[in-house]
Amino acid sequence: MKPDDSQLIAYADGELSASQAESVERALAESADLRESVDLLRASRLPYREAFAAQKLPPLPDDLRLRIEAMAAKAENQSVATKENLRRSLPRMWLAAAFVAGAFCAGLVQQLGGWHGITGDRAATVASSGVRPWMSVAASYQQLYTRDTVAGLTPDPTVSANTVAAIRDQDGINLRTPDLRAVGMTFKSIERLHYNGKPLVRMVYLPARGTPVALCVMKDSRPDQSIAQRQMNGMTVVSWRQNELAYALIGQPDSGDLSKIARQISNGGVAAMFARNVSDRPGLG
Repeated sequence: MKPDDSQLIAYADGELSASQAESVERALAESADLRESVDLLRASRLPYREAFAAQKLPPLPDDLRLRIEAMAAKAENQSVATKENLRRSLPRMWLAAAFVAGAFCAGLVQQLGGWHGITGDRAATVASSGVRPWMSVAASYQQLYTRDTVAGLTPDPTVSANTVAAIRDQDGINLRTPDLRAVGMTFKSIERLHYNGKPLVRMVYLPARGTPVALCVMKDSRPDQSIAQRQMNGMTVVSWRQNELAYALIGQPDSGDLSKIARQISNGGVAAMFARNVSDRPGLG
């Protein structure tokens, strides 16, 4: 019998008994689609609670904390059939809480008027009436990351390659994932997100020292634009447009020379990972 979504999620989380896991594994052996689903479920896991435990954030206002706890308690009482939605909603609630806590501390709620949603397996979604530029939202999200957020991750090449294929085939983004080991950056993850209804790709790298770096990509049909560097929400953002794609390399000042790395990516000076075929050349786009 074909396992349902709740069984696949429980299998990916290692929560099935030995006999139940054996039954799922028999089904996986017969179905490439089921194997891909399990790979994507496993790729959606990140150590959020451990990462936030290392963050030095101010305490949440009591009323906000109580609302979040009530939302979590209600979600935990739902049936097993809704477990997938629960897994996706809890990271968003914790990230939303971190964003709001930081905003209260810095007095930014009135200044920015809220956040409009990035959506995805591991992205914050906070409703608002206005739409911020996607690079600004991505910079705010990256601001939450520390080395501990991704240091323990070992990406699965098959899962990452499947994600890249989906980005190309389903999202229509002709992506080449840069291999930045030559500049001291280790690939950690790739995420399919959406911002304001449009696909957004986010790749995360860990430098030898300093905080993680994100390379974000969105479709943009405007003319090519040369590399420019700016500060957004306390982050260094190096952006450019090339071949109908917009890029943003985002990190902290301790993450390295982001402008230099951006030039190497733009010029095809780095190799490509997860290439579709041997004709693919280094670089992006």
